[in-house]
Amino acid sequence: MVANVALATLLALAAWRDVLTRIIPNRIALAIAAIGIATRLAVDWVPLLLSAATAALLFVILLLLALRGWLGGGDVKLTAALAIGLPPATTWDFITVTVFAGGILGLGYLAGRRFAPRLRPASRAHPLARIMAVEARRLRCGGPLPYGVAIAAGGIFVLLTTPGP
Repeated sequence: MVANVALATLLALAAWRDVLTRIIPNRIALAIAAIGIATRLAVDWVPLLLSAATAALLFVILLLLALRGWLGGGDVKLTAALAIGLPPATTWDFITVTVFAGGILGLGYLAGRRFAPRLRPASRAHPLARIMAVEARRLRCGGPLPYGVAIAAGGIFVLLTTPGP
């Protein structure tokens, strides 16, 4: 339970950093992977090896997508890092929920293009208003989605709905 709270917190932090900078720091992915390894190792070596193999396969598949420009490198490392700590069947649930969350995020960004021109940055605006103004600019310019938000949503959902390791 403590590990799930720590993982959810790290996922939320990764999503926040992705929104702000479109960069997911390596230290967040490494911390998620370390917690995942510890939780799987607490069960036994075999579950850890199965989860590591699943995460490695997922990493390779997502890396191919990243090389085509369809996904960011931070998204690849964050997804694989979380998969290390999940049972293989739960990893499938995580990917499924993440894809749905990504679809909702994408639809939101498509709809947001219509409203983006209405948002203007203000020099003394609240930090959240500045973030919204930057996102509005990214929408108008067709910038990348902060897919770390979808990954965090999928991960947190799975952590909250799946019983222990």
